[in-house]
Amino acid sequence: MRPAVLCALCLLPSCLALPLPREAGGMSEPQWKQAQDYLKRFYPSDSKTRDADSFKTKLKEMQKFFRLPVTGILNSRTIEIMQKPRCGVPDVAHFSLFPNKPKWTSEVITYRIVSYTPDLPRFRVNQLVAKALAMWSKEIPLSFRRVPRGTADIMIGFARGAHGDYYPFDGPGNILAHAFAPGPDLGGDAHFDEDERWTDGSRIGINFLIAATHELGHSLGLGHSSDPDAVMYPTYSIRDSKNFKLSQDDIEGIQKLYEEAREEQVQEAGAPLLQVHMILRSPLCMLTQRPQVTISYTEQRLSTCRSAQQGTYFGRYHVTGPESCDSNCCDCQKVHVTQHLPIK
Repeated sequence: MRPAVLCALCLLPSCLALPLPREAGGMSEPQWKQAQDYLKRFYPSDSKTRDADSFKTKLKEMQKFFRLPVTGILNSRTIEIMQKPRCGVPDVAHFSLFPNKPKWTSEVITYRIVSYTPDLPRFRVNQLVAKALAMWSKEIPLSFRRVPRGTADIMIGFARGAHGDYYPFDGPGNILAHAFAPGPDLGGDAHFDEDERWTDGSRIGINFLIAATHELGHSLGLGHSSDPDAVMYPTYSIRDSKNFKLSQDDIEGIQKLYEEAREEQVQEAGAPLLQVHMILRSPLCMLTQRPQVTISYTEQRLSTCRSAQQGTYFGRYHVTGPESCDSNCCDCQKVHVTQHLPIK
C-alpha cells in the first residue's frame, strides 16, 4: 500500500468512513485498497474519466486474463492471484499506442550485465543469462553477444528500491523484476529486485533462470500471456529448472513477432516504453538521447522527487539534485542530469 494512501486513511475519522462498494465482495478495506492499486498498476486505463464502473470493468478484465470466473466482484481467488509474486510489467497490451510492434531489427544483439546479486556467483549469473537467451534465439533468427563494458542493446542488472528508471522496486515479494521493450536508451533493459532471494534451482527463493527468461522475453518484444504454462505468464511459480523450457505459446508468440514484418524499423521516437505500455507520460528526467555533456532542466515542474534524490542510480544516467524543492519535495525546479559512467 502506498504511503500517500496510508496518510489519507489516517486523516479520515472513523465516524466518516464510507462503506465499501458492492464490488468489494465482502473483502476487508486493506484488500480493497490492494486491489485498487493492483488494477491501477497492471490494468491501467487510458481514459481520463472517472467512471464509477471503471473498477468493476478493470477487475473483469483481470479476471478474464487469468481465466477466473468473470464477475467483477472481488473474491478470495482473485485476491490470491493479486498477492502472488510477479513481473512488474502490465498485463494489457494496447498495440495501437505503438507505431510498430517493437522488436530488434539487427540479427546480433549485444547485452551487458551491469550489476550482480550476492546471492549467486557471478559466473553462474552469466551462465543463466546466456541460457535464457539461448532458449529464445533457438526459435528466432537472432544471436546474442555479451560485452564486458560500455553500452549494450540490453543492459541487465540487480537493484533495489528507486534505481533510476522511475519504476522503483517494492522490497521482498510482489514485484520481482521488470523489463523494457526493444528500443533506444532504456529499451530492452532488464532489472531484477535485489531485495528478492535469487536462487539457482532451489525451491526456496526466486529461481533466477525462470525470472530471467521471462524478463528477456519482454526485452525481445513479448507481452504477457494468459496461458498458465507459458514462461510469459505474469505471476511467478516454482518450476523444475532442469526441465525448464519455453511453452508452445511462448514459441508461437516470439516467432510471430519476428516473422511478421521483419523489415519494420525499431521504434525510434519518444522515451522507451516499459513493455507493453506502462508509460505514455514523460518520466522524471527521462532523456530520449544519451547526453554527451551535463544537461540542465530549469523551471521544469515535476510531479515527484522520488527518483531525483541525490545519488547514483542503476541505469544509464546519473541524477543529482534537486536544487530547489518545496517542503513536500513535489515541485522540483531544477534538476541536473549527467551521463551515467559505465561500471568497469
